[in-house]
Amino acid sequence: MDRDDVSWRGYWPAAPTPFTEDGALDEQAWRALLRLYAAQGVHGVLVNGSTGEWFSQTPAERRRVAEIAVAELSGRIPVVVGVTAYTPGEAIELARHAAEAGADGVLATPPPYVHPGPEEILAFFREVSSATDLPFMVYNWPRGVSVDISAHPGLMRRLADLDHVVAIKDSTGDWLRMLGTVEAVSDQVRVFGSFVHRRGLAVLMELGGDGNIDGGGLGAPFAVPYYDAVAAGNAKAARGWADRYAGLSTRLINPDYSGVYGTPIAQLKAAMAILGQPGGHLRPPLLPIGDTATLDAIGAVLRESGLAEARGER
Repeated sequence: MDRDDVSWRGYWPAAPTPFTEDGALDEQAWRALLRLYAAQGVHGVLVNGSTGEWFSQTPAERRRVAEIAVAELSGRIPVVVGVTAYTPGEAIELARHAAEAGADGVLATPPPYVHPGPEEILAFFREVSSATDLPFMVYNWPRGVSVDISAHPGLMRRLADLDHVVAIKDSTGDWLRMLGTVEAVSDQVRVFGSFVHRRGLAVLMELGGDGNIDGGGLGAPFAVPYYDAVAAGNAKAARGWADRYAGLSTRLINPDYSGVYGTPIAQLKAAMAILGQPGGHLRPPLLPIGDTATLDAIGAVLRESGLAEARGER
């Protein structure tokens, strides 16, 4: 497989998983959120990623979240299921379930906490990606797993050479390293990175790259038309949408992907609640943002960016 075996591109939310106040999986809110994403015109959805709080779910819950996502969105937009786990065996079980459920692909980071070296990273992805026939997305997430794949010369290309790998999501905090990934492998696999800004537009137009997978998808009203303009070759329109997106994202997320007003998922769910979106509650170890001044500050960002009025609808 290679990049031409999938049509993955554009703006994808990494979906949060809604929980009820008492901690149960909120299936009604989850379905409502998936329908909201479809109404927003997003180009794909990632479920059970870091934003989806996979780390606080049981394996049965992760399977249920994936099943509902496929049932709601199958045939409309791609659904890629996160299968990150501490061991290849755990990840493989989740990947096989995703295949049985009808997902369009699977994604994984290197094992968290383990700090694997380059050969161990390659061996992990070789084993997990070959366990099913699904297209596979490698996720470089240094903030979450304390290993930056892009820091190892040649490793991205070796991963791209694996039979089922068709995409890389490179969320290194080092933007120049992300550009290095684009240069190294975008001829072979899809590359999702940080592109919704004027520098990113120049890269997409001249160098390569395919899309953003954005924690929660708050910026969909700006980023979806941005990528539609990029696909149409309309740089002028794309610049306008990029500026609106930047006016939101740079006030909520720091360059290292930490949150300005709290942990990113807590901040996201607070913002979604303000917007009336079905983000649901958090699960421990995460805690909700309850400080009134902080919530007011988040609300001000949403209003001043124009997002509060947009309500996420196109």
